[in-house]
Amino acid sequence: MTAESTRSAPSDVDLDGPDRALVNLLQGGFPLSERPFAEVGWEVGLGEDEVIARLARLLDAGVLSRFGPMYNAEKLGGGLTLAAMRVPADDFERVARQVNAFPEVAHNYARDDDFNMWFVLATEEPGRVARAIAEIEEATGIEVFDMPKIEEFFVGLRFEA
Repeated sequence: MTAESTRSAPSDVDLDGPDRALVNLLQGGFPLSERPFAEVGWEVGLGEDEVIARLARLLDAGVLSRFGPMYNAEKLGGGLTLAAMRVPADDFERVARQVNAFPEVAHNYARDDDFNMWFVLATEEPGRVARAIAEIEEATGIEVFDMPKIEEFFVGLRFEA
């Protein structure tokens, strides 16, 4: 179970050939052009409207957790950190809703561990990280453990559909 979504499980969806082609293609990037969805459609043999409709369906079904640009908050002058919490199992959903309500929370995932909620905070200014953590602690009543990045590594992770 992820703290990020209450959508249906991806296993509930049958992916056809064009769905798989879209998922595989878009993991490598998205064109920057006047009509990027048309460009993607050309690559996989679909029309622009069909690409948009299929992506919406895959997002709604939970096959895709997100579709959008990835920004490096630090390079844009902001702050970024990984945070973890120890959330009582019977209170997990409430806390997840509270944490996810913060616009700075970029990703939030459940884990089977003592630290069972992990999330990324991305802020417009570096000093906002500490304030957001304090606000989350106040809202939830649970301590947030800040784990700032020491060194960054790029892992080109892809999942073939």
